Amino acid sequence: MATLEQRLGVRLLVRTTRRLSLTEEGADFYQSCVRVLAELDEAEARAASRRREVAGTLRISLPVSFGRRWVLPQLLEMTKRHPLLRLDIRLSDRAVDLLEEGIDMVVRLGEPGNSAFLSSRCLGHQRVVTCASPAYLAERGSPACAADLAAHDCLTFAGEGGIVPWTLPGETAGTTTVAIDGRHTISDGEALRMAAIDGLGIAQLPTWLVADALGSGALIAVLAPQGVPGTPIQAMWPTTRDLAPKIRATVDELLAHFLPLAPWDSPPPHGPP
Repeated sequence: MATLEQRLGVRLLVRTTRRLSLTEEGADFYQSCVRVLAELDEAEARAASRRREVAGTLRISLPVSFGRRWVLPQLLEMTKRHPLLRLDIRLSDRAVDLLEEGIDMVVRLGEPGNSAFLSSRCLGHQRVVTCASPAYLAERGSPACAADLAAHDCLTFAGEGGIVPWTLPGETAGTTTVAIDGRHTISDGEALRMAAIDGLGIAQLPTWLVADALGSGALIAVLAPQGVPGTPIQAMWPTTRDLAPKIRATVDELLAHFLPLAPWDSPPPHGPP
């Protein structure tokens, strides 16, 4: 106590042979310490609570079309169950750098890549279907095999790495990758879907983007009516020893929604048995 008094430059205690009592400065210093310790206890309690509670801002990056159609509705539902959760949603088709850009998690279409600093869970796999409008097929006919595509107007998708080849059924089994010489090339999936529905040609699109159009008859699948396997759908986040509840809850929500059967591949809730 003498050392503390020397450091503060004031007397904190009145000392007699029979008792100790606080000076006015000592009583004021004591009350300040009590307030500081109470605030520290409260801060520790809040931090412990946040370790268990889904709270704070979730910064998440989503592919534009897939995120808008299939992930965003689930995130909005989550906020109704977790009122302390705030969303910061970035819709972008570019491969963001989570650590550099301060992103909590991403949903990506494709292989996760090789990163020792990221954890991932597979939310399922895309299927791609080759399809065209009924009007186009009525006018130009339906291709019976991959070789027939050379006589058709094909609509190709341009990604960051160039024109994306098509995945088609193999001659005997499995699948094969084919470079397509398209009449029109479009770098947006929604626009490519629109062009196919409008009768401009044959396109290859993921079922999550065209399931409704296939169901309504606006598009008709050719070559492989059920589609062929495509790339995985991944949830990814920076690897940490203690995973934040907001990330854990979001991953669990998406896993429950997309697995074991993706909602766009599920039968209608009141359809035939």
